[in-house]
Amino acid sequence: MPDIIRLLPDNVSNQIAAGEVVQRPASVVKELLENAIDAKATQIQLLIKEAGRNLIQVVDNGTGMSATDARMSFERHATSKIVTTEDIFHIKTKGFRGEALASIAAVAQVELKTKKEEEEVGTRIIIEGGDIVSQDPVNTPTGSSFLVKNLFYNVPARRKFLKSNSVELRHVFDEFHRVALAHENIHFQFFNNGEELLRLRSGSLLQRISEIFGRKIQNQLVPVSEQLDWITLSGFIGKPESAKKARGEQFLFVNRRFFRSNYLNKAVQDAFEGLIPPRYLPSFFLYIEIDPEKMDVNIHPTKTEVKFEDEGSVYALLRTAVKKSLGVYHVAPSLDFDQNPDWNFVPAHKGTPVVEPKISINPSYNPFERQPDKPAHSEKISLNELYASSRQDVLTSDLFDTPSLPNKESSLLRLSNGRWIIEKEDNLWILDPYRIHQTVLYENHIKNSKGNALSQQLLFPLERPVYDDEKEKLDSIKTSLFAQGFDMDIEEDIVTITAIPSDIPQEKIQELIDDLLSELSEHSSEEFSMFFSRSVSKVSAKKRNEFIQASQVLPIWNSFELLKFPAFNPFGKRNYEILKIPNLD
Repeated sequence: MPDIIRLLPDNVSNQIAAGEVVQRPASVVKELLENAIDAKATQIQLLIKEAGRNLIQVVDNGTGMSATDARMSFERHATSKIVTTEDIFHIKTKGFRGEALASIAAVAQVELKTKKEEEEVGTRIIIEGGDIVSQDPVNTPTGSSFLVKNLFYNVPARRKFLKSNSVELRHVFDEFHRVALAHENIHFQFFNNGEELLRLRSGSLLQRISEIFGRKIQNQLVPVSEQLDWITLSGFIGKPESAKKARGEQFLFVNRRFFRSNYLNKAVQDAFEGLIPPRYLPSFFLYIEIDPEKMDVNIHPTKTEVKFEDEGSVYALLRTAVKKSLGVYHVAPSLDFDQNPDWNFVPAHKGTPVVEPKISINPSYNPFERQPDKPAHSEKISLNELYASSRQDVLTSDLFDTPSLPNKESSLLRLSNGRWIIEKEDNLWILDPYRIHQTVLYENHIKNSKGNALSQQLLFPLERPVYDDEKEKLDSIKTSLFAQGFDMDIEEDIVTITAIPSDIPQEKIQELIDDLLSELSEHSSEEFSMFFSRSVSKVSAKKRNEFIQASQVLPIWNSFELLKFPAFNPFGKRNYEILKIPNLD
């Protein structure tokens, strides 16, 4: 029987290996930007076309390379960063494996121009599909210019699975932001299809953050700083009121390298416990400096995962430092443990007599004497206890038909948890007024949106800062929002809303836009209409604690009755439960 195991050809093995490093245009952007930083560049330009499909170019003023180094840089596992295995544990640069350029060259057409400062001429190398086509001397400025064309041209299956230009551009933005946020001392420029999208001047970290995410973010940030013998933490966290549902402004860096860690993200989230609503995420830009020997970045091809020697201590430091900053800057209540408790007194005015404090007591009070029962109408009913005791008698879904509820305020009783209860024949109906109101608003909005949406012009336009990814989403749904009654202009990092739908309160518009941007994915026009109606119902419905009197519940029930009492709200949550009253005879 013939042997069946054989070595793969170099071009095949290179393409397979490239799949681990080069997943999309953003992967190329990341590697080329990091190479420029390792070359000690102070100015870096990123130019792309068609979201990086057709062209990605990174130009830097770094140290450049000699003709020999330029050619060697495209060989797999050729690197200037490590010589022995021990060097891996002292890495302070971005790249060190020698895989990036070889992987990129295996799946694209690459041109490199580079020159060292002390040399008169530079080198120009052209590579296609991993094969060197030419290498010639060239007149070029000091530094390097990497040009990557037609990514995945020789791997059609990979190119076919790239997403739309808007999605791929968003990924490029993400990588660009991560690199730029880690190096505020470098001047960056970003061009797409010949248009300059970002120009980031070298400066302070706060300046870099505001240039990327908008000037208004400066007022939302609180500095964080903590230094121990083995680790240093610095950066900024967002105030609780700036927390969002969308995950977008959470950045962790170690030794100026962006990394992901759900575990350490939770440390920051825990520090905000009680300050932000559930499922909301705080903004943070946190930078860890630690001895490279105490961590390992060599555990993932893209080097976005980091393993710390003592991850529990890093978690504790993050959580404690963030809590401390929230207290120091009066964002959250804090205790001053440095203050001497003996100083906590108010000095009396001169000549004021000192009065001995007196305690008033009731000598006739008997704690063992039974207190009179409170009136029955003041007792609070626990829904959990009521539900648990009667769960086996809950009516089946067959009985969830359309009963006629009595429209009498006296028939409604408010529970302590914000629900309402009503007795109907031998059953107790436990109602959720918030979900019911959502259902009514949703159905009404769906019905009204089938015609021409009515719009109201605003006397004073609303302004909201938008980040690059949000701006892209707004652009994609602008036509759909216009059909719903909105009118808006998007310029730079501000969206100005001049008209809103007539059936949405103006004070709810900000919350509605936030919800749309945080939850929206790609939808058809019909799907968008339903999604928009759900968002309207979510932000416009009265909360449970706003239903205080029965007279506030009855109008909603009248509308709900016309809908034939649907059992679920637009988000799949039950509007009511029916419990059978047990016979105690």
